[in-house]
Amino acid sequence: MSQHVLSVKVENKAGVLARVVGLFSARSYNIDSLSVNKARSDDISVITMVVKGDDKIIEQVKKQLNKLIDVIKISDHTQNKSIQREIAIIRLKPAVNKRIEIFQLAQIFKAEVVNITPKTITLEIYAEPEKIENFEEIVRPFGVQELIKSGRISFPKEQV
Repeated sequence: MSQHVLSVKVENKAGVLARVVGLFSARSYNIDSLSVNKARSDDISVITMVVKGDDKIIEQVKKQLNKLIDVIKISDHTQNKSIQREIAIIRLKPAVNKRIEIFQLAQIFKAEVVNITPKTITLEIYAEPEKIENFEEIVRPFGVQELIKSGRISFPKEQV
């Protein structure tokens, strides 16, 4: 099963998100990431979802989504080139002699130190999902105390 990034333009009304998400849960499909924001106008929202499934399952989901009255347009950013970003906040509990190494890694990955206490360092990284995964893997040996990620956002690249 491969990962798909779906962008769903919907009417910005109460209950629309619940209907979209309900479609997935009714079919036992898991949503790995979810982000919702207003589009250019207040009456339209964009729901960005990361879901796993083969092409047949994803096509079926898109057909079901198209049947919902509040859905305006569905885009699959998996095959099309797009700009994708996430934010992760990671709290580390490193040994004192490892702090400089963490600061160096943060600088390399363009992560920001957002909080320091005598026992912890909290970092924020805003980047492509793959870069965030690499950063997580590299800092894990320093003692990840807590980690949270935002839902992914995706924006199609302009075609030349």
